[in-house]
Amino acid sequence: MEHDRIRLEGMIFFGYHGTRPEEQSLGQRFVVDVALHLDLRAAGIGDDLTATVDYSTVYRRTRTIVEGPPLHLTEAVAERIAAAILDDHPMVHAVEVRVHKPNVRLDDTVLAGSVVEIVRRRG
Repeated sequence: MEHDRIRLEGMIFFGYHGTRPEEQSLGQRFVVDVALHLDLRAAGIGDDLTATVDYSTVYRRTRTIVEGPPLHLTEAVAERIAAAILDDHPMVHAVEVRVHKPNVRLDDTVLAGSVVEIVRRRG
């Protein structure tokens, strides 16, 4: 079954995630996009915030994770965001999380960035 989606794109935070010591001491920007899959019919018909997800709650929860305790892997950051959204919002059937880490250093070169994308579905 196909679901409606709410997309929050380009949420920018400063975090200290990475496997290199300088990543965890100096930190860097992270750009996060999420897509929430849920039925938006009632919210659209009734113009009712209680029938949908308040974007600000998703933003705040995502910020808490990205700006929170350092993790080694971007994959772990994405996983925690997805789990939190599903835990916080029972009406969300699935969530897509994209975490972009700009300017990733690999050996003697710098990439434009790395991106981790995951999809998690409820039960």
